[in-house]
Amino acid sequence: MSNIDETRLRSLLSQNIKRYRKRKGWSQAKLAEKMDISTNYLSDIETKRGWVSPFSLAKLANALEIEVFELFKPEETVSKDIFLIVNKCLNDFSTSMKISFDRALEDSMHKIQKNL
Repeated sequence: MSNIDETRLRSLLSQNIKRYRKRKGWSQAKLAEKMDISTNYLSDIETKRGWVSPFSLAKLANALEIEVFELFKPEETVSKDIFLIVNKCLNDFSTSMKISFDRALEDSMHKIQKNL
């Protein structure tokens, strides 16, 4: 990422927290509880009014079961219909299978996007 500014970082962080939180079906209160922070603090982060320490970033990523860098990754465009179908299928998988499948799907999407 070149020439990125704080506004863009806050926006990416905000969007990604919401996206990953919603994928898990969690409210702000549920994620805040898992992180052991206040719901108001999480709300401030999600609305770009607050900022986070490296420790809080690690707690966020850990709670959402993602890598820290994913909190700042631009969202890849995937059809919402495909996402819903895949999510429905994943509900039947064990946690380890979900993680493996998610990584394989992400790798496949990267390959497809490179060939477009």
